[in-house]
Formats: sequence, structure tokens, C-alpha cells
Amino acid sequence: MNNKTYVPKGQVEQEWFLVDAEGENLGRLSTKIAQLLIGKHRPDYTPGVMMGTHVVVINAEKVDVYPTRLDSKIYYRHSNYPGGLKEITLRRQLEKFPERVIERAVWGMIPKNKLGRRMYKNLHVYAGPKHPHYAQQPELVE
Repeated sequence: MNNKTYVPKGQVEQEWFLVDAEGENLGRLSTKIAQLLIGKHRPDYTPGVMMGTHVVVINAEKVDVYPTRLDSKIYYRHSNYPGGLKEITLRRQLEKFPERVIERAVWGMIPKNKLGRRMYKNLHVYAGPKHPHYAQQPELVE
């Protein structure tokens, strides 16, 4: 057998994608974003290689979530002090920090290692329709 492993050589060119979250289901949107960040949309995808894909998400505040889920889903964080467990519902999180809802959902879908942390840094989420990445000419993803 002559099955050789393909490894992209040299610098992988960076791609920029623009995703509009308005009216999109949170889980399906996060899956799409995670696959773009990991690089599975590319024909030269190789696990363990940073594919250099940046994803800009706009209108994070208008993401679609099932109404019953708004009050039943709770996000937890801890301050590392005794009694420091904080909790916030999805409804309240969407009001205060809508970017964090998408960031947290995508974080759960990428690898938990050094490569995954580097991929996560290429995610840029904005609550409204404006973003500062116009110079990169991001390609709109449907």
C-alpha cells in the first residue's frame, strides 16, 4: 500500500468569512462556525494543522434560541474563591453579553488543546452589524 499522509507545506493562506447570526439557530450556527475554524471546509484539510481561517460573526444579539431554553439553560462560572459560583441564564446573557453565548457554544465544539486555543483566537464575534474587519474583505457565508 502506498497511502501517504498529506501535509500542507509552507504558509497556508488566510481566509476570512463573515457569518450573519440574525435568525440563525444557535446550535446549527455554532457547528458551522466551528467547522470553518477547524478548516474542514477546505479540500486540503489536515488534522493537527492550523488552517488560518478567521470567522467574523455579526448580529450575535439576534441569534435564535427556543423560548423554553432561554430560562432553562444556565451558564456557570467560578471566581476561585469560596462561595464564588456565579450563574446566569441564557436570557440574561443575551441581554448583557450576547457575544459570549456564541463564543461559549463554539468553544465547546473545537478541540481542547494548543491547536484548539489558536483556532479559537480566530473567532471574532460582534453584537451588532458593525465590525472592524472590512479591510480583510470577509466572504459572506450563507
